[in-house]
Amino acid sequence: MKIETFRTLEAVLRTGTFAGAAKQANVTPSAVSMQMKQLELYVGKPLFDRSGLQAKPNRLAHEIADNMRQALHSLEALRAGNKVAVEGVVRLGVIESLQPVVLPGIMHYLRDHHPRLALQLVRGRSGTLTADVKAAEIDAALVAQPVTGGSARLAWTPMLHRELVLIAPPSTKEASVATLFRQHDWIRYDRKTVSGAMAAQYVAANVPEIRGTLEFDSAPAIRAMVSAGLGISVLQEPDPVSLVGYPVRIIRLGRAAPVLTLSMVSRKSDDSRVLAAVRNAMQVSLAAMQRGSIVHR
Repeated sequence: MKIETFRTLEAVLRTGTFAGAAKQANVTPSAVSMQMKQLELYVGKPLFDRSGLQAKPNRLAHEIADNMRQALHSLEALRAGNKVAVEGVVRLGVIESLQPVVLPGIMHYLRDHHPRLALQLVRGRSGTLTADVKAAEIDAALVAQPVTGGSARLAWTPMLHRELVLIAPPSTKEASVATLFRQHDWIRYDRKTVSGAMAAQYVAANVPEIRGTLEFDSAPAIRAMVSAGLGISVLQEPDPVSLVGYPVRIIRLGRAAPVLTLSMVSRKSDDSRVLAAVRNAMQVSLAAMQRGSIVHR
């Protein structure tokens, strides 16, 4: 795939039309259309909704552009014989329970590759952090992406996918999920959260009988209660460190298991080299984390 194709995609997203991109690139609209079709063949998926008068880029088109943007900037700098200097301050929100796991990797990457870029960290829940991004209170955040896809006004870059599992007291022997729900109280995770809502939808669709329910907004507290034999819950798989103090039994939910998507969210109008650098750092850190440990929403 030619590098110019990705530059053309960037122009399409920036101008909103093939004609606008053609004007910027000094080519014909048909040439732009051909490049976009070649890119679609390359990735094996459509990048545009062509049902209307104008082709509208879908989420995958934005994701490809997001991932290629920093590489194109770096390539241009190398061609010019300059070292890429990314500097500034990024106000970054990260889900509180993710900070100990992901932040060391992000900071190491930025220190090694972009020492002039500083982070101002904000902690919170996915809904609050997403609202802060939308209101320009922070620049970007690592959050649980809503099942519906999230606000179209924002740019969503998926970083990690996590299945939810059933956790039960370590003394239990039952193999059936339905049996566990009949014999133990269900300790819900807050339904106002993405993963809590996903767990509730799974139980409603797959569990015919529930003994009783409690609801809490702290995953560590729920794990402690389950470990003490007070009920069962549907959460992200606990990381090994948390199981040392509060051991639980983990039961996979199979093909019907809800899958949580952790994404970096930012405003479409604010994308820049500094955000691209943070995005790259996050991708590297989460890839390393996925190989070695598990996180909680």
